[in-house]
Amino acid sequence: MATRPTLIVSALLLAFSANSAEIDYQRKWCADHKGRLEVTVPGGRIDCLTDRYAVEFDFAPKWKDCIVQAKWYAIQTGRIPACALITSPTQDIYLKYLEDYLHGTDSYIRVWRIPK
Repeated sequence: MATRPTLIVSALLLAFSANSAEIDYQRKWCADHKGRLEVTVPGGRIDCLTDRYAVEFDFAPKWKDCIVQAKWYAIQTGRIPACALITSPTQDIYLKYLEDYLHGTDSYIRVWRIPK
């Protein structure tokens, strides 16, 4: 029997204003994780590349875009695909959608929940 992939969601407590742009979250997270910001690969630019992960940052409603881009960047770099989903408590349903997708497709993507 195949095992279901595990969805790992980590909440990071970052202090940002409600009007923060995606790049503000990227810069802070990437610096904290000793990654490289905005790494260009064929067909795109990785938001943050660490020794282990190709990380795509998106606001919660764009969870599907996050999956596709993370997988593409992982293929390009040999890293583990990762999504850093920027959410408010009222948007946690998008994490559920992402989890349902991963379980339904037997996919693995490392997921971090970044509070708005």
